[in-house]
Amino acid sequence: GLFFSFRTLLGRDPGVALLAAMAALKLLESRTARDAQVLIMLGFLLLMSHLLFDQEIPTAIYLFCTTIFLIAAQAVSQRRNPTRGWPELKLAGRMALQAVPIMLILFVLFPRISGPLWGLPKDAHGGLTGLSNSMSPGSIDQLVQSDEVAFRVRFRGQIPSQNMLYWRGPVLWRFYGREWRGYEERIRQEIPFMPIGNPTDYTVTMEPSGEHWLLALDVPGSIPQDAGITGSYQLVRPKRVNERLQYAVRSYGQVQSLPMTDWEHRLGLQMPRDIGVRARALAQSWRNIYGNDDGAIVAAGLRYIREQPFVYTLQPPLLQGDVVDEFLFKTRRGFCEHYAGSFAFLMRAAGIPARVILGYQGGERNGDYLIVRQSDAHAWVEVWLDEQGGWTRIDPTAAVAPVRIEQGIYAVTEGADQLPFMARRELLWLRDVALYWDLMNASWNEVVLAYGPQQQKDFLSGLGFGEVDFREMMIATVVLLSLVGCGAWIRLLWRKHRGKDPSTRHYLRYRQRLQKAGVVLKAHWGPIEISEKAAAKFPAEAHRLRQLGQAYAALLYNHATQQGLEECEHLLISLQLNTR
Repeated sequence: GLFFSFRTLLGRDPGVALLAAMAALKLLESRTARDAQVLIMLGFLLLMSHLLFDQEIPTAIYLFCTTIFLIAAQAVSQRRNPTRGWPELKLAGRMALQAVPIMLILFVLFPRISGPLWGLPKDAHGGLTGLSNSMSPGSIDQLVQSDEVAFRVRFRGQIPSQNMLYWRGPVLWRFYGREWRGYEERIRQEIPFMPIGNPTDYTVTMEPSGEHWLLALDVPGSIPQDAGITGSYQLVRPKRVNERLQYAVRSYGQVQSLPMTDWEHRLGLQMPRDIGVRARALAQSWRNIYGNDDGAIVAAGLRYIREQPFVYTLQPPLLQGDVVDEFLFKTRRGFCEHYAGSFAFLMRAAGIPARVILGYQGGERNGDYLIVRQSDAHAWVEVWLDEQGGWTRIDPTAAVAPVRIEQGIYAVTEGADQLPFMARRELLWLRDVALYWDLMNASWNEVVLAYGPQQQKDFLSGLGFGEVDFREMMIATVVLLSLVGCGAWIRLLWRKHRGKDPSTRHYLRYRQRLQKAGVVLKAHWGPIEISEKAAAKFPAEAHRLRQLGQAYAALLYNHATQQGLEECEHLLISLQLNTR
């Protein structure tokens, strides 16, 4: 059944399903204590398999509590006369808490490897939402209904204003009449522009996207580890982002582009021949009016969108046929992808190289970091203006809906029923609760889940260890674990000999004296029974031995008093056990 469901027995999902099936079948045939032990071990393996799917805070709490129950079940299974399990549950909780220091030592010092500890290749990319490497009418407005987090950002300084938060993703050059697509560019290790002005430093914690590209504040001026940058200023990495990824970036708000190549110039003007006849005529009229002033043509395009009855809507009508002319001259209702795609076409028709940028705009501040959700997905345009230093960001959405850029998608009220659940104004209190929860998750992600090789080096360097290597960390881990083990062993010895209450220690002295005198005792015998055995061996001291048995029974099983201890001490001193 499993093979026909998954078509394989290899991989995460079929492997865990097989383990669960084995546990269920074992439960049906369990009869003995040994079967119970096997079931408990399978339970531990199933618990560990949870980490292959999720490593969030609720999962960690659930696994910790369930581990305690499994340890308690282990203790109960070893008893001949099982009780209701409350003592075993307390014992299991105590054992789990005692293991926390060892867990922390291993977490901090054990050499980290690149990638998550529980990382396995994803079985598929299904279930991942977000931007793709293409854009067509309706492709982005579907994301507006998603509350899922795309990434979180923690700035080293002040958070930039909302209208400056353009998060750069895929760059689209090719237009096929309805769809814009990117192309595979050469990945570089050097920045393809000259930065201008002060940089902005920040750290991005990106959720799994299943894509190769990384998000960065426009324009990224540094390259994260294990990544590169294209000539279109897009950060990419060889491996897909299938797990949560944290990386540091430095960005510049203004850059000086390198000279455009002939290939880029041709690509930036590429258009299908049978699309946008009226749009071409409009763009050509601007060229005729403004001549070689490309900046004036761009301004004319923005003015056209601003002055004509365009509407920014979350529910744009479906476009058929010539999507450019139909949007610009008929429906005039659209989302950001409609405006970006049509504006880029107008600029190309006017002879100005243009390209479409996909990414996110804005974000929601939560404490000292920023949350960027899928609902913040956005598209804008870059045009080549020599007087502006090359590629220049132009956002036609700002011409028709400036509130979207200044205040974010949550400020858009038209079509509010299509807004994300948490964005609705009647649920602001629930949104505040969600923000507090996200704050906890962000701290968990940054401190625990993102603790990789570089974070480990930085942490140990901050403690004064300097540069440490794999061998040194292994030695330190073994030494610390040995010290913890020795400490636990010494504590057990101390508890065995010194840690008991005075009445128990006094009673153990009595047993030891009887054993030295040759009385054979069993571990489960109580004070009265051992006194009777001793009385049979030493008839002359039978009366005093029976007194000791009664006194110790009262001392151990009733309320212990100082008077009872003194009575036992007096009888024990006066006891004469002649072994000759």
